[in-house]
Amino acid sequence: RENPVVLCGINICFCGSLQGGVNDEITLTAYIIIALLEIPLPVTHSVVRNALFCLDTAAAEKENHVYTKALMAYAFALAGEEEKRKALLGSLEKESVKKDGSVHWQRPGKEPEVDLPYYRQRAPSAEVEMTAYVLLAYLTTRPAPSQEELSFASLIAKWISGQQNPNGGFSSTQ
Repeated sequence: RENPVVLCGINICFCGSLQGGVNDEITLTAYIIIALLEIPLPVTHSVVRNALFCLDTAAAEKENHVYTKALMAYAFALAGEEEKRKALLGSLEKESVKKDGSVHWQRPGKEPEVDLPYYRQRAPSAEVEMTAYVLLAYLTTRPAPSQEELSFASLIAKWISGQQNPNGGFSSTQ
């Protein structure tokens, strides 16, 4: 079901299932700005400028959900906003889960994985999705990512590749 909504002056329709469990205006604005910048719509376009202003205000004003931070970091990376990208990645790194030589993010309040022999439980799709957005934010930078960023990104990629099912896919098509 589609729900019309106005976000930061943009009249859009969205599907609520594509939000990683976060239902707020900032998360949706980040989704939209990512899509617009990947078209690519120029950063100077008024819709892009207005949406980036909304994200900038949100990033400065309050604590955001880790999923929302991941989206905002990638949106700022696409927009070439290096300082904002780095600030969000710094915040995200503090919330990361480092385990078995890999790095990932999970939603707050999620129960830790149970280690069972001979059985490897895969993370829910929201964790895979937000971790992938953080990886994109690390790799989308101008100039190219630093050696340190690439090393950290490889730890993220290791975790994501470990989430693949036997057919090479993931728990969701998202």
